[in-house]
Parts: sequence; C-alpha cells; structure tokens
Amino acid sequence: MRIPRLLLRFASLALFAPLALTASPGAAPLPDNSVYRIPALTLRDQQGDVFSFASLRGEPRLVSMFYGSCKMVCPLLIENIKRIEQAVAARGAAPLPVVLVSFDPGHDDVAMLARVAANHHLSAPLYRLTTPISGDYGALAAVLGIAYRPLPDGGYAHNTVVALLDGEGRVLATTDAAGKPAPAFVAAVVMVAAH
Repeated sequence: MRIPRLLLRFASLALFAPLALTASPGAAPLPDNSVYRIPALTLRDQQGDVFSFASLRGEPRLVSMFYGSCKMVCPLLIENIKRIEQAVAARGAAPLPVVLVSFDPGHDDVAMLARVAANHHLSAPLYRLTTPISGDYGALAAVLGIAYRPLPDGGYAHNTVVALLDGEGRVLATTDAAGKPAPAFVAAVVMVAAH
C-alpha cells in the first residue's frame, strides 16, 4: 500500500514537534502539521532583512524553493508563480505573498537575491526571495516535497513545487508550477485569498 506523499510530509513534521516553538510567547500553539514547526529556520531576504520562518505565521502565502544562479528551471518557476498570481487576480482575488527559499545559501547572498528579484520584476513585500542563515532548510524541502542535489558544475538538479499555506503554515495545496497554472490550485488560492 502506498502512503500519500502529503501524509509523509506531515509525518516528517511530527519529528520536529518537540523542538518547535510558537511564533511568539503567549501565541496559540502551532498545529502539528504546520511547516512553521521546523525549528530555528532563520532567513535573510533580498533587502537584507533577517527574520524567522515561523514569524510568517498569520497570513496565507505561497512558498517554494529555488537557487539564484539557475538558468532554466528556477526562472520558469518564478514566471509560473507570477502566472498563478495573475490567474488569481483575474478571478477578483488579491495576490498572496510569496516566499522563495534558496537551497544554495553558500552563493545566494543579498546581492544575488536582489539581482534575481530585479530580473523578474519581483517587488517586496509581495515577493520575498530568501536565503537561510541558520536552521534546517533541508527539512523545509522535505516537507514541501522538493528534492535537490548538487551537480559537479555548481548547479543543482531539482524539482519544483509551489505550496499554498494557510495562516498557520498548513499545506493546503501544491502544484509543480509547470506551464499553465493548474485550475484546481488557482481555485484553492482564490478561496484562501477571499477569506
């Protein structure tokens, strides 16, 4: 019997439950299946701002992973996320914030993130391109279903997944963001954006 991939992702989150902290003292505990349970993941964005991944709690958003020097897959991923946002806007919903987390923190400094943002016309605060400065970004990749491995030329072989998170960090829907936006994913984003 095959276990659904989403169930495996949530099971991997349970490993972090004892280590996870809530976003702030006095806040309600995070749900067991929240990606914000990944402990101590700290990010820096294209503007140089440093923040904890868990601080994103409270607002639904789209999340994916990339690397800045990618010449093919990541630029397509970014353009497809923009197409998803356009499809959502065409249905009368406001765009959701987007967070892209690099899996190449050794090379993706603030300058590289800013260059990628400028090249793709991604404006903060709607789009935050980030690089991990501490914590387990590999756990984030595992939970989102993103696999990557370094190549001898310095690049990465990887798949693409865009996840729709609710305000508590639960994965509501995913898409591979290949080609035209998937109607079911767009509908899920519209439904979340409308509430």
